[in-house]
Amino acid sequence: MSDVNLNSGSSSSSSFFSSSSPSFVSSLPSSPSSNSPFENGVMLYMLYLSNEELQRFKQLLVEENPRPGSIQITWDQVKTARWGEVVHLLIESFPGRLAWDVTHDIFAKMNQTELCLRVQMELNELLPHLEPEDLNQRGTQMNLEEEDSDGLREYRLHVMDQSSALRDKTSWPRNHVDFFYQDIHRHDGLLPCLFLPRRPQGRQPKTVILQGVAGVGKTTLAQKMMLEWAENKFYPHKVWYAFYVHCREVAQVDRQSLSELMACKWPGSQPLVSKVMSKPEQLLLLLDGFEEVKLTLTDRPEDLSEDWSQKLPASVLLASVLSKRMLPEATLLVLLRVSSYRTLKPFLKCPSFITLTGFSVAERAQYFRTYFRNKRQADEALGFVAGNTILFSMCQVPVVCWMVCSCLKHQLERGTILAHVYPNATAVFAQYLSSMFRTKVGSFANESYQEQLKGLCQVAAEGMWNIRCVFDKKDLERVKLDEAAVATLLNANIFRRVAGGEDHYAFALLSFQEFFAALLYVLHFPQRLCNFQVLDCAQAIRLISHTGRKRNHLTYMGLFLFGLLNERCARTVELSFGCRVSLENKKKLLKVTALSLTMHHRVPKLFYCLHEIQEEAFVSHTLHDCHKATLVISKKKDMQVSAFCLKHCQHLREMELTVTLSITKACSLDSDPLSCPEPEGSNRCFLWWQDLCSVFRTHRNLEVLAVTNSFMEPDAVKVLSTALKHPACKLRKLIFRCVKSSLLTEDLMQVLMKNQYLRYLEIQGTEVGHEAMETLCMALKCWQCCLQCLRLEDCSITPKSLLDLARNLKSNPHLKTLMLRSSSLMNSGIYYLSLAQLERLSLENCDTTLLCCNSLILPLKNTNNMLTHLSLAENALTDKGAKQLWNALRHTKYPLQRLVLRNCALTSDCSQDMASVLDKNKNLRSLDLGFNSLKDEGVILLCKGLMNPDSGLQILELDRCLFTSICCQAMASMLLNHQYLRYLDLSKNDIGPSGMVLLRETFQKRKLRAKVVLEKKQSCRVDMMTRLEGPQAKNEILKIIKD
Repeated sequence: MSDVNLNSGSSSSSSFFSSSSPSFVSSLPSSPSSNSPFENGVMLYMLYLSNEELQRFKQLLVEENPRPGSIQITWDQVKTARWGEVVHLLIESFPGRLAWDVTHDIFAKMNQTELCLRVQMELNELLPHLEPEDLNQRGTQMNLEEEDSDGLREYRLHVMDQSSALRDKTSWPRNHVDFFYQDIHRHDGLLPCLFLPRRPQGRQPKTVILQGVAGVGKTTLAQKMMLEWAENKFYPHKVWYAFYVHCREVAQVDRQSLSELMACKWPGSQPLVSKVMSKPEQLLLLLDGFEEVKLTLTDRPEDLSEDWSQKLPASVLLASVLSKRMLPEATLLVLLRVSSYRTLKPFLKCPSFITLTGFSVAERAQYFRTYFRNKRQADEALGFVAGNTILFSMCQVPVVCWMVCSCLKHQLERGTILAHVYPNATAVFAQYLSSMFRTKVGSFANESYQEQLKGLCQVAAEGMWNIRCVFDKKDLERVKLDEAAVATLLNANIFRRVAGGEDHYAFALLSFQEFFAALLYVLHFPQRLCNFQVLDCAQAIRLISHTGRKRNHLTYMGLFLFGLLNERCARTVELSFGCRVSLENKKKLLKVTALSLTMHHRVPKLFYCLHEIQEEAFVSHTLHDCHKATLVISKKKDMQVSAFCLKHCQHLREMELTVTLSITKACSLDSDPLSCPEPEGSNRCFLWWQDLCSVFRTHRNLEVLAVTNSFMEPDAVKVLSTALKHPACKLRKLIFRCVKSSLLTEDLMQVLMKNQYLRYLEIQGTEVGHEAMETLCMALKCWQCCLQCLRLEDCSITPKSLLDLARNLKSNPHLKTLMLRSSSLMNSGIYYLSLAQLERLSLENCDTTLLCCNSLILPLKNTNNMLTHLSLAENALTDKGAKQLWNALRHTKYPLQRLVLRNCALTSDCSQDMASVLDKNKNLRSLDLGFNSLKDEGVILLCKGLMNPDSGLQILELDRCLFTSICCQAMASMLLNHQYLRYLDLSKNDIGPSGMVLLRETFQKRKLRAKVVLEKKQSCRVDMMTRLEGPQAKNEILKIIKD
């Protein structure tokens, strides 16, 4: 959806639809992803109407005859309505299925056959859940507006004046000659769909969360919404009374009621405010600034209030409104940073989400070209920024994009090579902020300058450590920032006043606070005994650690600190800020990062920090002991920092890689310069992918690669396969889990023939196509293939392909282990598998029946058989099939040591045969009979077979075999006589307290025998390989597994 122009007025899609086929209709979005502005929205096909088509639709809608239970729509209501507002009006005016019936009829009149089909498909899906709108509410709203039209008009004018003043106040860079503001058109397009009815009930959401990073434009969008509402352009058919409330306005008063708060927003209209509050369905509240107050919302239900006229503490008032205890019919638009959602999540009732992403890649490129105007400079600047993905990602915030352009232009006009001036993203911020600070504060030699810089850094750091971004007068005075200093910082656009409080301040951008907080730890303080601000180990770890799924609020502070410790950047800081720099904390960071290095399920935050410092020796020393990397590469910056850091992990042994980023070989030149943000169409991402894959031939210790949940284009697969086929590649294990089938190309499968070190191939949860299977079979026949273990699990392989695979196994002398799961094996396929020179064979859930079992067992009786481990788990062998196995195992020469018959539909009827085999077969060491219905009778017979003191069985798994305490006496006798048993799993059975008492007494009688250890069952989920190998037995210890 991000490529679609959300402004219906500027879309042009009539020709787009004219060439479509019916199959196109199914591709229209119906349930967008959670980060889509249309999450669960209905009638999304309206988005694709051109401006002319939308106007025609509105005309036909007005002409539509009223239907029973509906309300006539007028032209005044739809004249300025955009597509989302039209959908909202449709569903309000035509309750239940009527809205879809009317839409279908209008599309039919417009000859939009494909859209008619889409309407019918959506209606069929939603019909069981649709809830009709209460039409009585609309009449009372209209009466209220007519009665108080003068007061409403005055309030709208008041909102217009406030919005204009606030916009001028907050657009702080406008005092720069080169500043220009570029609207994010995609954000403007969100306005008509903020309250788009959602699935499954087809109703307007009552709580909408507008989220995004700091500075991305949440407040700006809210101001636009308020202004449009005041001009009667926002949902013009809906009689809403809109109020913008900054949380600072709530927090600065000890106790107040919601009606008092609203009256402050609407001066001189207390009676009208009371009327509005008494009809909450027409109340629209915009709540902003949660990050700028330090309130702990009450989570005790008994503290919340329903009374909007009751004076309440700020924490209770906000919690009551958010939780819908107060005014549940009101509509809320809550503005949040992404990192703040977890704090408010417990209070929100069925919220709908809209995420502001800032400038897209194309919009960033457009901004650069518009700013520079000179094409050569624009290309050079854009190429430089695109080559630093961290800096480029920061430019999604419009003001940061302007700031970067401003700095680069200054250097380009001086003829400077950008890479020499800016070794990292931090250097750009350093130059900009130093110029602002130096220009407004004064001379470097001025003592007050040094004190102000120090105080600014101190208050920034204190705020970062304590998650504070708003500071009062006392906070600033404590670090010796007096009124004059604050005024200077306001004038320099480093500080800004916080809404709702004259004596409360925040950094103009959160990134400014993050930079100055980091700067504190590189400043030199000559007057102190310790001449630098010490970063302790706990703080250092917080800077580089992930905090689970929650975003670490110290991310960019850590990034800036590493950037400032770059020696070139440090020299730039000394010159630009006119202060001495200390790099003593660099030693602390080196020590902490080297000791605490752990890989995370994503690109580690430490990788970003190391990329920012850009010093080879430091990075190599830090990553010296990195043995495993687990990387999720979903963005270009993930690719760049991973490629940079991995080449320094010289002792890397294992890599798990998830790639969801599109990696193409080249970006062709396009007539539209915005289609590719990088000059000359160069694709750095592809080059970074080549760098990343080069580690497979340069890192001699790298032996394991697991590719999971990934998709790759053919060019990217080619690069990977070329690296894996290189003579210097020492990879031994290659794993593919849940990847797109197109990734398993013929070229990649040829790695089996080209790489002499590869011993293990696993493909799991992936459809293996016919061509890939043909190449695999060809490789297995090749003498150069040294594969020892092949694992194909849940791979949707056809029986014919499996038969071809089985035929080719007997010609491969190296392959010793084969594991298949959820594969349909024909009888002949089982037979060929039995002829292969395998030592370990696992056929789990492979439809192995009695007939197939006979094919498997007959060849096993020959003297050349080498099979030591066999798993037939989750196959319906039944007692008859198992009988064939027991008969084969009566031969003492048979080498089988581990047998897994887990969940094979066995009963006590096969226990006698098992007991007879266990009494005679001295080679079988491990037996898994879990999840079979052996019951007490079967376990008693089994224990009798194990009474022989010379029985070789060491491991017996009987979990969930449906036995009780009745069989515990026989089990106790077996334990007293069997001298080799080292592992017994009794979990998930109902032996009860009496059974455990009997067994404990038996343990005490086992004198001069192995020590008994009781352990609880950890997990029933066991890896296929682990199940084939079985539990490990320890000498002199008998381990009993219980619940």
